[in-house]
Amino acid sequence: MGSSFQYLCHFETDNGSRFFTKCSSTNPATGIPVDAYPTYEDLLQGRNATTATIAKLLPPVPQTSNSIYCVGLNYRSHATEAKLNVPANPPVWTKPPASLASPNETIPVSRFCASHLPDWEGELVFVTSRECRDITPDQAHEYILGYTVGNDLSCRFFQLPEQSGGQFFYAKAFDKFAPIGPVLASPSIFEKQRASATLVTKINGVVKQDTVIAKDMIFPPERVLSWMSQSTTIPAYTVVMTGTPAGVGVFQKPRQLLKDGDQVEVEISGLGTLKNVVRFEEGQDSIM
Repeated sequence: MGSSFQYLCHFETDNGSRFFTKCSSTNPATGIPVDAYPTYEDLLQGRNATTATIAKLLPPVPQTSNSIYCVGLNYRSHATEAKLNVPANPPVWTKPPASLASPNETIPVSRFCASHLPDWEGELVFVTSRECRDITPDQAHEYILGYTVGNDLSCRFFQLPEQSGGQFFYAKAFDKFAPIGPVLASPSIFEKQRASATLVTKINGVVKQDTVIAKDMIFPPERVLSWMSQSTTIPAYTVVMTGTPAGVGVFQKPRQLLKDGDQVEVEISGLGTLKNVVRFEEGQDSIM
């Protein structure tokens, strides 16, 4: 299923109306009128077009009520820094729909989350184009609508063995802990840079993660989607976060965890830069 866009943008106007538009770059300009469509289906069909002005970017996905899938230990460098063996298959869990957050959005971090080792994970993200089940890796590209940038925010305390019981859902499922964006790039656009694309995460302008994705990633998106879909129906427009490379805060020496007011920037070649500020609105307790 081919994409009818180069870059898909989802946005809100000053009065709160929401629209989709096609972009010509990874950096949509705010304050400029664009051809806008009330739904993604309208955009596909070229119907119900209007003119609207981008005031705020939203997650670049056609609908936002699906669970978000996540993959762990999918970069050799991250498995090495975590001192964990590379698994035979992609470890998968989900985040609830309420975890989704927008590009440029200030991420409100509760006192509970701020006090339990909040951390960053810059990630390559893809979005499914249609429902799938039991697909092969060779078929998977037919079910990928596009690619974007994500940050799998995590409270590391709840990943500790004595806390987690071996599962990661709780540590990562908090509200607004899955910002993605700024745009969704079509597979044909991303494929041009995929072999050499880099992922770079900066905290307050300081580089923390820097890798060539294709050289470091263990399970490519097609293998991930195939594995997810075995005996499991994956809905159309499911967001899939494909794992993070070395350089997360908990493994820095000494540990460097997120602080109130930190700006996180995740940049992937050909997909743009996802920027978010984290705000500890209720303060923070020391637990360590």
